[in-house]
Amino acid sequence: MSQETASTSRPASWKWWICGLLLLASTINYMDRQTLANASVRITRHLHLSQEQYGSLELGFGWAFAAGSLLMGWLADRVSIRWLYPAFVFLWSATGFATSLAQSYEGLLGCRILLGLFEAGHWPCAIKTTQRLLEPKDRSLGNSVLQSGTSIGAIITPLALHALMTDAPESWRPAFQIVGAVGLLWIVAWFACVGRGDLEVVPAPRDSISIWRVLASRRMVAILFIIAFINTGWQLLRAWLPKFLQEGRGYSETTALYFNSAFFVATDFGCLGAGLLTWWLCRRGISVHRSRTLVFLACSLLAALSLAAAVLPRGSMLLAALLAVGAGALGVFPIYHAFTQDLSPHHQGKVSGAGGVAAFILSPAHTYFGRLVDRTGSFDLGLAIAGCLPLLAFVVLVTMWGRRSHET
Repeated sequence: MSQETASTSRPASWKWWICGLLLLASTINYMDRQTLANASVRITRHLHLSQEQYGSLELGFGWAFAAGSLLMGWLADRVSIRWLYPAFVFLWSATGFATSLAQSYEGLLGCRILLGLFEAGHWPCAIKTTQRLLEPKDRSLGNSVLQSGTSIGAIITPLALHALMTDAPESWRPAFQIVGAVGLLWIVAWFACVGRGDLEVVPAPRDSISIWRVLASRRMVAILFIIAFINTGWQLLRAWLPKFLQEGRGYSETTALYFNSAFFVATDFGCLGAGLLTWWLCRRGISVHRSRTLVFLACSLLAALSLAAAVLPRGSMLLAALLAVGAGALGVFPIYHAFTQDLSPHHQGKVSGAGGVAAFILSPAHTYFGRLVDRTGSFDLGLAIAGCLPLLAFVVLVTMWGRRSHET
């Protein structure tokens, strides 16, 4: 089903090399996205922004991502991924570079909106690629490889910013320029590995299920709730962790940057571990669906340790709890992607696009998070809530997905 449209002349290892390229695309995607978060304290002070305004920057990104997901998902089902994917990488990289030129809140907001719009093309293209190349039993692992790139990008970014930023107030600008330029290297590698005839559009057969039936199904509704919860929790952690550490617990900028890298190392372990554990459980005779569900629950429980982190004082216990939260919060993503790939082999781009809308529909949470911090001076309640959202997603999964007509 997934491999029938892949190139038959390619060696078996080729599909995993492509997954490696997807990992690198995710890395670049998150480097562009995470540069703002890691320089957030520096930028908000330099441009005299309130916490609520910083939250509104994330809101603008999120809503642009949601709007762009519909268009990009539709395109992913109709345009060759070989050409569409690198076009998106070029556009979001150029926007990341342009962010370095922003001189005001309005300029920064405009760049953030465009970044969200163009980055929305990454997931429909990437998830459609793994669906096309991998069998169902391998998709959670392939998606883990793809998703782990987000952690790698987030690991690299704070280290790069620590090396690039000096005491000069505007030393954050070169970081956006350098990170933005990296995408050009990926485009070269993509065309070197993906040739003509690879990942071309395959028309849906006449007897295939229509996109409207897919979108109206109970499982699609479940998917929309699941991604809304897990992505909102993840985006809150991603965007606000540096501020929580520096302004909420009194860590220095240097310490916060180093820990932010460690945090995303933990998320990478969580992401890859979720895929490997699902793969291992399947090979132990447990059904694909049950394996995914068990791993989703385990990761959700880890993320819920945010309840402990919110009340812990500065120290090693707090940092250990945050590492566990990060591992769980990202570990649910490759499982979620695998569930979406079961819905339709011919409408994956549109399904991913609809998921992208749901992923950022709750983006106003960033503004409310910032408003809460402005009023109370504390990040604790927002942090606690963010980590518990994957558990809500798990409840939706077990109550709405239903029994499978057949187990694979």
